[in-house]
Amino acid sequence: MASHGLVHTYELSIPILMTIWLLEFSVTAAVLGLVVTVGYALFGVGALPGGVLVDRYGSRLLIVGCLFGMGTSFLLLSISPHILLVTVALGVWGIAASVYHPAGLALISNGVRRDVRGTAFAYHGMAGNVGIAFGPLVTALLLLVFDWRIVVVVLAVPALIVAVVGTVTEFDETANVDAGDGNGESGIHSLSEFVRESRRIFTIGFTLVFLVVISNGLYYRGTLTFLPEILDDFLVVLLGEVRFGIFDPESPFADEFDVAQYVYVGLLTVGIVGQYVGGKLTDRIPPERGIAVMLATLAVIGVLFVPAAQVGLATLALVSILLGFALFAMQPLTQATIAKYSRANSRGLSFGYTYLSIFGIGALGAAIVGVGLTYASVFAVFLVLAGIALCGSMLAVTLVARGRGTE
Repeated sequence: MASHGLVHTYELSIPILMTIWLLEFSVTAAVLGLVVTVGYALFGVGALPGGVLVDRYGSRLLIVGCLFGMGTSFLLLSISPHILLVTVALGVWGIAASVYHPAGLALISNGVRRDVRGTAFAYHGMAGNVGIAFGPLVTALLLLVFDWRIVVVVLAVPALIVAVVGTVTEFDETANVDAGDGNGESGIHSLSEFVRESRRIFTIGFTLVFLVVISNGLYYRGTLTFLPEILDDFLVVLLGEVRFGIFDPESPFADEFDVAQYVYVGLLTVGIVGQYVGGKLTDRIPPERGIAVMLATLAVIGVLFVPAAQVGLATLALVSILLGFALFAMQPLTQATIAKYSRANSRGLSFGYTYLSIFGIGALGAAIVGVGLTYASVFAVFLVLAGIALCGSMLAVTLVARGRGTE
């Protein structure tokens, strides 16, 4: 949980730090955008090789390495005299952070009893939401008091502490692995073995899960990337140019934390409750059935979001709460389904593929929404997202109809 929260804290502190780096290193937004893209791209692409390493060396080693790597990357940022070293530091962060999701989720899948695994996924996801919602806020508040170089050192410390704790803590990361499933170690040592193991993973059931995850990733990334701007447009119409930030009006951060940002953080905070409920549902019903219902709910929300937002503040708040709840309730359900339709000794590779799809293919959701907002309308964008969610729900229904997974 601590590691998951830290991964997303660092991920979303970078955009806040970018406002400082633009001035500090006298670069254009285009150059800085390319620099940050290096780190984010490695964060997504590295999930697949990270999954291979998890199956070979175990989750503990990879998670501890992830934490040390992220902490070291932020220490490297603190001494960066030039934008080139910033690029290197963010690259180190991306490589280190990329292994977390396959390692952490494989650890839960293989180390937690099946009757409470959904709850474990829920708590794990809730911690991630804490990092997503409050990581940027904490970073911005620290920047009001300290120089950015001191701030990144402060941010690095928790990762290094948790890494040490993870090194000395005793636990059995394969406690839930049956003898017939192997010992959790993969035999992947070459490209041909990687291809062979990948073919074994992609059964009909796992392929359906993979497509469902892509649908969820497109909806998730497409919605959250532009939602602050979309909310701001609705709130300007409803409230006018109201800004009640927590910062001094002259602060460069005042405009960043306007009403829309508060609503957005509130939506992400509601996601903590969604994670918990989704995890509890996973312990009580087949997770693929929960996915089908939740994606259908997201489709309905996609159709109703714009009309509800145009009615007034109360309906905008209500539909935002429902969106935040359903969007993040999906995560433990999805993770449990991936675990159900994968074998214990290839869980790392299985989660590597699925998180490559979420952060890689799912990133196309931002492009879809961006094109829609440029050439169509907000309502058209949400209709497209609703269609994507509906397709995912139908795939999940097919999964339910086919029967049980590999466990």
